[in-house]
Amino acid sequence: MSYISGARSVADEQVRIASTKIDGIGPKKAIQVRYRLGISGNIKIKELTKYQIDKMEQMIGQDHVVHWELKRGERADIERLISTSCYRGIRHQDGSPLRGQRTHTNARTCRKKIRK
Repeated sequence: MSYISGARSVADEQVRIASTKIDGIGPKKAIQVRYRLGISGNIKIKELTKYQIDKMEQMIGQDHVVHWELKRGERADIERLISTSCYRGIRHQDGSPLRGQRTHTNARTCRKKIRK
């Protein structure tokens, strides 16, 4: 088991499947990275050399927004919504559903404070 860009990858998985476990990398980007590195389609993580793993991690870090950078960006967006006091920001602050869902009988997980 190895770590690629902060995501744990299982040794028996194919590279195209294991790379989609990284936050911010979907199937299409996984194929692009694999193609640019010259890795065949069905090779498994345990068959990669240390050099190939380092090259893959370096390429993903340079070209794509992944893992902590992605989470930091999402948090910054939420903070911006809260600071402008728009509807979505207020709902984030209250812990209520954002997108017009019903709250009278549902939304128990996000309304933990209200529940008796």
